[in-house]
Amino acid sequence: MTKQEALSAMNNFKHNTMLETLDINFIDLSIDQGWVKATMPVNHKVHQPQGLLHGGATATLAETLGSASSVLYLDPTKQVPVGVEISCNHVGSVKSGMVTGTAQIIHKGRSSHLWQIKIEDENGKLISLCKLLNFIKDI
Repeated sequence: MTKQEALSAMNNFKHNTMLETLDINFIDLSIDQGWVKATMPVNHKVHQPQGLLHGGATATLAETLGSASSVLYLDPTKQVPVGVEISCNHVGSVKSGMVTGTAQIIHKGRSSHLWQIKIEDENGKLISLCKLLNFIKDI
C-alpha cells in the first residue's frame, strides 16, 4: 500500500464518527519510520467554556492518531487495536487555528503498541504530550 492509499483509507474511516465531527484529517505518515500526522481545527466545536482548546478534544486527537496508526502494523481482518490507557500532559493552550498531532511508535510488540503523541500549534509550540497504550486483539 502506498502512502497516499494508506492516508486515503485512514481518512475514509471517519464518516459518521467523532473524527468527522471534529474535522480530524490524516495528512502524512511514514510506516518505515513509525509516525503518522493528523490535523484538527481549533474552533467552537473543540473549545472549553473559556474559549481554549478542550483537553478532551486534544485527547481525542491523540487516541485517534495512536489507534489508527496501530492498524498500519496489523492485518485488520485478523487483529484490532484497543486503546487501554491514555495520558496527556497539557502544557500549552490555543484558542484558534489548527493543531497538528504526530504519533511516534515507541514499542511495537505482538500484543501491544505504545505511542507517544505530540500535539502542536501552527507555530510548532507544544500544546500536549500524550502517551497511548493499545492492546492488540485477535478478532
